[in-house]
Amino acid sequence: MTKAREPARLAVEGLDQHYGSAQVLRGIDLAVEPGACLAVLGRNGAGKTTLLRCLTGLIPASRGRIALDGTDLTRLPPDRRARSGLAYVPQGREIFPDLSVAENLRVAARAHGLERTDAVDEAVALFPALRGLWHRPGGNLSGGQQQQLAIARALATRPRVLLLDEPTEGIQPSIVAAIETVIAGLKGRITVLLVEQYLDFALRVADAVVMLSRGRVVARGDPAALNHETLTRHIAV
Repeated sequence: MTKAREPARLAVEGLDQHYGSAQVLRGIDLAVEPGACLAVLGRNGAGKTTLLRCLTGLIPASRGRIALDGTDLTRLPPDRRARSGLAYVPQGREIFPDLSVAENLRVAARAHGLERTDAVDEAVALFPALRGLWHRPGGNLSGGQQQQLAIARALATRPRVLLLDEPTEGIQPSIVAAIETVIAGLKGRITVLLVEQYLDFALRVADAVVMLSRGRVVARGDPAALNHETLTRHIAV
């Protein structure tokens, strides 16, 4: 059995990103302390998903630095970043629709050398409803079930940092509550960076908040200390 890895500090310094001639991210600075949850908030088009895709290496940064416990990841390909401890749950979930729930989880664990460990069982224990769906193809699950599978699949890699892109989008309240419980339970064990538009959910689970607008950080701080008008102004559509 392989022991869980320690949570890592994720730091972003002066991050810029361009799509052609359009600049999407502008000098992003943020840090998530080990085992903490940082919520990145902002309306559609603020640059939130672009930030996550830069962190994972799916799109290149134009300038700046991304570091995990001080180790520079900025020029590493996505697979190297994943092996360093980053796990990403994208908006839309992107599970393997033709594979069963069990196969989705085992493929992820196997890719990280965890096939013969308890990593899959540990992930499923957080979302026990998946046991009743064990042999069902991922594409036959409801949206909420797919979201639980996507998060469990990421956790089956035993990440040091979990990146979540709008995990509550289009999800029924009971599953939103289950996801909130899981995130709260991960604190201290895994570092979490949460991109979210559901303001109340984000403020309940986050230890700190960063607000993005037009690719810039426009506010940051403790969720309880941030001005409500500032929060709603930058997250309202």
